Amino acid sequence: MQQLKVCELFAGVGGFRLGLENTGRYKVVWSNQWEPSTKMQHASLVYEARFGSENHSNSNIETVKTKEIPDHDMLVGGFPCQDYSVATSLKNSKGLIGKKGVLWWSIHRILTETKNRPKYLFLENVDRLLKSPSNQRGRDFAVMLRSLSDLGYAVEWRVINAAEYGMPQRRRRVFFLAYLKDTHIYHKLRKTAPTDWILKEGTFSEVFPVVQSAQNLVFFDLEKDLVTLSNEFNKEQGLSPFLNTGVCIDGKVSTLKTAPYHDGKRTLLSDILEKDSIPSEYYIDESDLPKWEYLKGSKKEIRKTKAGFKYNYSEGSMVFPDALDQPSRTIITGEGGKSPSRFKHVVQTSKGLRRLLPVELERLNMFPDNHTQLEGISDAKRAFFMGNALVVGIVEKVGASLFRKITEFEKQVQS
Repeated sequence: MQQLKVCELFAGVGGFRLGLENTGRYKVVWSNQWEPSTKMQHASLVYEARFGSENHSNSNIETVKTKEIPDHDMLVGGFPCQDYSVATSLKNSKGLIGKKGVLWWSIHRILTETKNRPKYLFLENVDRLLKSPSNQRGRDFAVMLRSLSDLGYAVEWRVINAAEYGMPQRRRRVFFLAYLKDTHIYHKLRKTAPTDWILKEGTFSEVFPVVQSAQNLVFFDLEKDLVTLSNEFNKEQGLSPFLNTGVCIDGKVSTLKTAPYHDGKRTLLSDILEKDSIPSEYYIDESDLPKWEYLKGSKKEIRKTKAGFKYNYSEGSMVFPDALDQPSRTIITGEGGKSPSRFKHVVQTSKGLRRLLPVELERLNMFPDNHTQLEGISDAKRAFFMGNALVVGIVEKVGASLFRKITEFEKQVQS
């Protein structure tokens, strides 16, 4: 089979592209990266420096015309986690429109308007997507699954913590794959028992094995009318019905609680550290150490709001410095800069305590060394990129598994 053509949305600095193109089975034919809150488009500059500016868009995806996007076999992206509720359009009562600025609906619009709809979708989000918003647990994911079902896609999803499969960072994200109804993999999924697909036959299970927990498979149907679903789903405010693995076909959901299984090599925080030539500004000054210790430590104290209201505040302690014999904690966007912080990584070295370098943060996300290094891009901005990025190794493994599934099922049909 030839390489699959990919459209990459919300591209950031190219994590999806790196993972997929590392397999040799995919080629990105169009990409988009636009940051609404800043005039200088730093992530897009890095993306263009690494992959070139041809067929790369740095425009608001909400205003991009679908005809500008070339035909592609797969659409990928790590889109923002927002409120995905829908409402009846004022201009056309038969149409549906998402809330303004909610970028899931940009994906939906592209899929709806594209003549040759992509056969595969590979999307990523924070795992709280499965249980948001707080007053209708799971509604946002239900809206997405229903809208994809209406467009002819079957979906399988999995919450993956990279560190549980030997990767260097504890980063938990939900990944989901969607298969258009005219693909062989769609028909194979439809014929396979949900539990068998989730545990043995699915694209995720091949490269990220799981075992079933004690909980049984949960089944339920999604309301067909999208507006009603958005308004009424799980209004009792109980727990989200979506568990960490599952499939959805024609609005029929099957979901199962699973646990990861991995007995291979594990990469630790110590494995990715630079040993020499550490800039002096990365070491923690003795005078700042008490503040670091306070922020990292446990607290039980009375605090006061701006309005003068007093309240009891408490939080537990964090490991300080970070354990070198474990995978790292999750990188956040505020990782950069010298100021003391509860959440920044700090490691003990022979020369004292220090923060992590940008290249070390890149390694925790399995990016190539100095992928984000570019003139005019600060170290703090490089850290911000990695706080927003995904773990490239997960994309690479899933991409390879998907390509194998596609070719395997095609051969079965041909034979």
